[in-house]
Amino acid sequence: MDDPAAPGPAGSPANDNGNGNGNGNGNGKGKPAVPKGRETFRNQRRESEGSVDCPTLEFEYGDSDGHAAELSELYSYTENLEFTTNRKCFEEDFRTQVQDTKEWLELEEDAQKTYVMGLLDRLEVVSREKRLKVARAVLYLAQGTFGECDSEVDVLHWSRYNCFLLYQMGTFSAFLELLHMEIDNSQASSSALRKPAVSIADSTELRVLLSVMYLMVENIRLEREIDPCGWRTARETFRTELSFSTHNEEPFALLLFSMVTKFCSGLAPHFPIKKVLLLLWKVVMFTLGGFEHLQALKIQKRAELGLPPLAEDSIQVVKSMRAASPPSYTLDLGESQLAPPPSKLRGRRGSRRQLLTKQDSLDIYNERDLFKTEEPATEEEEESAADGERTLDGELDLLEQDPLVPPPPSQTPLSTDRVAFPKGLPWAPKVRQKDIEHFLEMSRNKFIGFTLGQDTDTLVGLPRPIHESVKTLKQHKYISIADIQIKNEEELEKCPLSLGEEVVPETPSEILYQGMLYSLPQYMIALLKILLAAAPTSKAKTDSINILADVLPEEMPVTVLQSMKLGIDVNRHKEIIVKSISALLLLLLKHFKLNHIYQFEYVSQHLVFANCIPLILKFFNQNILSYITAKNSISVLDYPCCTIQDLPELTTESLEAGDNSQFCWRNLFSCINLLRLLNKLTKWKHSRTMMLVVFKSAPILKRALKVKQAMLQLYVLKLLKIQTKYLGRQWRKSNMKTMSAIYQKVRHRMNDDWAYGNGSSCSARCSCHKALPLQQVWHLQDCEPRIC
Repeated sequence: MDDPAAPGPAGSPANDNGNGNGNGNGNGKGKPAVPKGRETFRNQRRESEGSVDCPTLEFEYGDSDGHAAELSELYSYTENLEFTTNRKCFEEDFRTQVQDTKEWLELEEDAQKTYVMGLLDRLEVVSREKRLKVARAVLYLAQGTFGECDSEVDVLHWSRYNCFLLYQMGTFSAFLELLHMEIDNSQASSSALRKPAVSIADSTELRVLLSVMYLMVENIRLEREIDPCGWRTARETFRTELSFSTHNEEPFALLLFSMVTKFCSGLAPHFPIKKVLLLLWKVVMFTLGGFEHLQALKIQKRAELGLPPLAEDSIQVVKSMRAASPPSYTLDLGESQLAPPPSKLRGRRGSRRQLLTKQDSLDIYNERDLFKTEEPATEEEEESAADGERTLDGELDLLEQDPLVPPPPSQTPLSTDRVAFPKGLPWAPKVRQKDIEHFLEMSRNKFIGFTLGQDTDTLVGLPRPIHESVKTLKQHKYISIADIQIKNEEELEKCPLSLGEEVVPETPSEILYQGMLYSLPQYMIALLKILLAAAPTSKAKTDSINILADVLPEEMPVTVLQSMKLGIDVNRHKEIIVKSISALLLLLLKHFKLNHIYQFEYVSQHLVFANCIPLILKFFNQNILSYITAKNSISVLDYPCCTIQDLPELTTESLEAGDNSQFCWRNLFSCINLLRLLNKLTKWKHSRTMMLVVFKSAPILKRALKVKQAMLQLYVLKLLKIQTKYLGRQWRKSNMKTMSAIYQKVRHRMNDDWAYGNGSSCSARCSCHKALPLQQVWHLQDCEPRIC
């Protein structure tokens, strides 16, 4: 994927016309000029329609990628030369301290501990150069003493062994003190601020310290059945140290958050932000727990509150679902052009049978979808989408200045063609208490003429079918942990003196939230600013933050191969940043929601105020299939492969080889995380759902359905479902395949009018919002509860 931060020269034919014919009108010779926005939209549409043959992606969603892949992403390819430097520093120090001719792997454990203690003593010298050499020696140990290993498996094994040994000898605490010193090093910050371009040489000490700490966290976090008892004890001790404040110091995650905000404020442009974000994500995952641990906590908390157990685990249900196949655009568009008009079709024999066949296929899961071809976009829709795209680029610029601005985008339609399921729907339907109350209120007004408030037991005067309906609703009633928490807060507010002060358990989530609370808006804005700078759809701007400080070499490349390598490295760097931020935000929201719903609402509110919703839509406003299948990696340069064999001479073939997988794991992981994040922000929030409508998100989301991966398609369909009734009858008519996929894949909510809605009120409300200037749409936020 080309780097969006490096646009072509202004005025070149490729930039002027969008199709490479060089005449500057974007239409070909002899044709009238077309407005640039509309032509750009058509080009993007043709590009997105060009690659629809996506195979089903065998992707298993989890907390993180494989162990080796997670370790390799810590290093940029520009840093590969430093592996040799680390080895030299270790060997020089080892030969002076160990008199025997033995190597590290041949030493007894006691001798290894003695040597590590000597390393930690030598870390306390005044000279920065000597301290850096000792730190590099420690880093070589954490990297697995690859000079004495014969295979990648051996490197990973000894990396884990050495990291546990380093932790038991107190290395993490020593490096934490050094990290505090480097963060407060004003000389390094002022030196970086004076430079016109910050390079990888400006962050050498920080990169060494953060690399050691990341390797220790990642290796100790990894649990295996064969781990000895001492390692398991050390893991729990390490988790406790990172989770709770020790010696009146803040939790380690808060120190990393402060580094992120300091970097975004421009006071420390030399910070290696990718390493900081990766370490922050892994620390949060290690201390709070991943998705499996989160599910276990949820089950435990429901049991403590006396709620019935969960009927299903969302991630496990999704794993058993099959992806839907998008239709072939070329075939659909060709058939729609050759098909006779509807008036002629009605007069033909057999047409009624064809129409009935199409209608009946709505209820058949295991047969081929026979829906009519979705209607192509009209010129008005194209103009509207192009206008939305221009507005999106302009509005998101204000994320650099003011966190209270929204924008809109749009793209091509797309939907599903074949959905195969076992008989029955994958999800059990759910009903909320307020749904039952609303149903009874309407029924009582209709049959009796008055209501009974929140009474859901008294059914006197209502007909028998209403009794049966209420019985069915109560059978599927779902009480969430959030409902109980809100109810408890309301009772505490009514009777603060009689109920007394609430006892809040000191969980890792609670401690982290209390520490983040004071500066939480700054943390969220900083993370979204970095996400915006790393998004592939972002354009280069002079005032945007520089996230490439820890990937750019001191001397820029002079050959084509070096430029290609650096381009791959930059794109890979941005992808890793997107991956870490998306996973971090999702973990924080899920853990805070479980800890207390008001914490979740407060964090969500600041994310919305910081333009998180339009930012995610801008991220998906691209050829998402190309992004997921991008091969921005050079396998021979990945750790640990690059440490056990001599680096081959780079050629064009070796650079373009990459891996043989059909998709990029981290990019697909990032896309799913961002969709889940968008779902969390908009679920049950009418004003935020209207933001999706105002920003014309439906075409963008529909285009993501091209990716044949069940989990990604599920969260796209969820986002389409919540706004379907506001998109109008014509949209629903021309997107019946998408409507059918929503019915088949997304959980049903009884009494939910998502498929039809109230036409008059919804269309009036939508037209009202569409008529507003974008900067005035924020009056919708007044509908949200402001929870402090």
